[in-house]
Order: sequence, then C-alpha cells, then structure tokens
Amino acid sequence: MKARDLTDLALRNLREALFRNALTTLGVAVGVASLVAMLSLGVGLQELASKRLSQSGLFDTILVTPKNSFRGPGRSQREEQPNKPVRVLDEDARKEIEKSPNVVEVYPQIRFFTEVRFKNKPFATVVAGMPESSKNSGSFDGMKGQFFSAPAADEAILQIEFAKELSENADSLIGQDLVLRYAERQALQPNASPADHLAEPSGGFSVVPKELRLKIIGVVETEPAQGYGGYGNARLLIPLETAATLRAAQVNDLRDIVRDSAANKTSYASLSVRAKSPSQVEAVEASIKNLGFNAFSLLDASKSLRTFFSVFDSLLGIFGALALAVATLGIVNTLVMSILERRREIGVLKALGAADSDVQRLFFVEAGVMGLLGGILGVTFGWLLGRAVTYGTNVYLHRQNLNSIELSSVPWWLVLAALVFAVLVSLAAGLYPASRAAKLNPVDALRYE
Repeated sequence: MKARDLTDLALRNLREALFRNALTTLGVAVGVASLVAMLSLGVGLQELASKRLSQSGLFDTILVTPKNSFRGPGRSQREEQPNKPVRVLDEDARKEIEKSPNVVEVYPQIRFFTEVRFKNKPFATVVAGMPESSKNSGSFDGMKGQFFSAPAADEAILQIEFAKELSENADSLIGQDLVLRYAERQALQPNASPADHLAEPSGGFSVVPKELRLKIIGVVETEPAQGYGGYGNARLLIPLETAATLRAAQVNDLRDIVRDSAANKTSYASLSVRAKSPSQVEAVEASIKNLGFNAFSLLDASKSLRTFFSVFDSLLGIFGALALAVATLGIVNTLVMSILERRREIGVLKALGAADSDVQRLFFVEAGVMGLLGGILGVTFGWLLGRAVTYGTNVYLHRQNLNSIELSSVPWWLVLAALVFAVLVSLAAGLYPASRAAKLNPVDALRYE
C-alpha cells in the first residue's frame, strides 16, 4: 500500500469517529501541556537565577586576598616555602593583576565603620565604595532616585533601613545633604616631632579626623552585593573612586603596622577581579595564584546550582509525564475500540491483498497523527499556562511593591522535545492495537457483525 493511500485512509478513519478521536487527542494535549508548563517553570527559574547571579558579578568575579603569614599549627608559610615570601596586596599588585589576560577590572573592597551627621544628629553606620560596574548588577533596579552621576562624585545612596533611621519619610531624603565624618590615614612626615614618633611606630601613620559633605541621590531597597564577598552590612554607599581618595583607616591598617609596611603605600585586605566571562575565571584564578595570592571563585557553587536545577527539572518532568501516561491509556483504548468497530474493514483490506505490515502502519499513522496534533495543542496550552502563572505572580509582586520577573520560559528545544515525545508515546501506545489488528484472520473478520 502506497504511503499516500495509507495516509488518506488513516485520516478518513479519524474523521469518521471525530468526537472520540478529538477527546483522545485532547487528552494527549493535556498531558503535553502539563509537561511543558512544569518544565517551562523549571527553565524559567533557572534562567532567572543565572541572570541575577551573572548580573551581580558572582560568576565572573574572583576574590583575591594576601596569603596568611601562618599555615598550620606553629608553622609559617615562610618556613614551608622559604623562597616564596608573602606578598603584600598593594597598589603595585593590583596593577599587576589588572594586566593579566582576560581581566576586565580590578577594584578593592573599601568598607569602613564611621559616623555621619544629619541635621546635627550623629548616626553610626558602615560605608562602602561601589564600582561603576555595579550599576548593571541588578541590585539597584527599582531604587528610588538615581545612580551616581560620576565615578568620583560626592554623592551617597542609602540603604532603606538606614534611611528610615534618618527620617520617617525615606523618599524625602533624596536631594538633601549629610556629613560623613571619618578618620583619614596619613603617613608620618620625616620631620615629625619626637613625640609623634613615640606615638607611632617607625614607618607608621597618623589618624586625622576629616569630614565630607555628601548629597543623597537615592534610596535602595536591598543591600547590594557586587561580586564574591559582597559588602555585608554596608548602609551608606558612595562611588569607589571617592572612597579611595578618602584614605579612610580600615581594619587591615593594624596588619600593615605589624608587617612594617610603608605607610605611603596603599594596601588592601582584598581585591575583586572580574574576568571577561565565566569561562575565563578558572584561568584567571590560576594566574593570580601564580603571582603569590589566594584566589577564590564561585565555580563550585555554580556547578552545585546547575546540579540542583537538573534534579529539579527532572522531578517536574516526571510529574508532567504522569499526565501524558494517562493520555497514553486513552490512545490505547481508542485504537482498541477502533479495531472492534472496523473488523470487517480490516478483513476487506486483507482480502484485497493488504499485508499485515500495511494494517500495522495504518494504526501507527492514526496514533501518530493524534500524538502530533495533541503535541501541538499541548505546547500551545503549556505556553499559555506558563504565561498565566507569570502574569499572576507579577500581579502579586506589584501589589507588594516588588519588581516583575519572567517566571516561565519555553525555549525551542523544549517545543521540539515535547512534539517528538508526544509522537513517540502515541506510537508506543499504538503498538498493541496495531499488532492485534494485523493478526486478525480475514475470514473471521469478514464474518464479524
């Protein structure tokens, strides 16, 4: 039997029992829709998490710290590696790392505890310098006000909780000024008095109180975290270049005195290094370690995250496949009933010379058509269901004054996989009915009433 004749005959048989076949096809569509909807939520959540983490700089950022002076109980690093002294993470080291291949930027994490005065009232807080690249991290999406107008502007962005401490109406703070009071680190001059040298160790520094007037330009809801390590507990944010020019005394200053570092040479507790892409992080991390520093990245954490989402998607797929399994039983039932109703037709076909394989292909075509149509409808219903869930979620988020998100995603590979899976499952469901129809004796089939 020719393929064209076989297809025409299969479609005619489907049209004759249109209502029953439509219900069976709809059952396949419901199964595919549940499968697509669940997997689209899993894919959407994975893309949302990856996008947010990528924007925050976590996947392409490396935290660089100086190696500890001591390793293990009672053993120093100098004793373990006498030919490799501990390097200071200073400005020279920062410039050296910045010249490494595949490095986009290198910036210090400047954070210090200090006091601000607003309307002649003191408030203790933690100040952090934010790099220009943090504007695209997603942490400032939906903020009240605006981002820094320039990399070295005398401007400040307040975290919402700190803003509420300054004023009950946090939004009213935008445009007002506050005074930042901090301790500036200054190197001792060679002609300093003996009393100064007694107060500070040789090669040390002095601490001078300073003030800086800042204009409040924004209030951010969440606490930004740019790169690995973040800016924990920072409630007042200023441009990184502005923070660097302050030379504010930090925790690592005491370590510099112990190491007898030069007071006029800036050193850092840690540096954040951004690679061109997450795929370059491992190579950049290795080159930094070769320079004599510790380097940490979130590659292992991202691998664990991908493993979690793979398991999550598998579980969603299993639950969605259960609905498709129910639809498979519907196909089997429809085709078996079709055999009972069409025994005379099958007998006529076999009496006219149709082979058993022709009868099998006829039922396979009918099952495949129902699977294909059910798959197309199912993908459409699944996409609509995912959009409905996304819309309902965003309505709730807007009522909570939160930003909208894209909760579901139906990539092309999911559409193709759903259609192929629906057809294969339908063909598998048609195996038993097709085999049973092919085994019918033509004489018995012609005598069947």
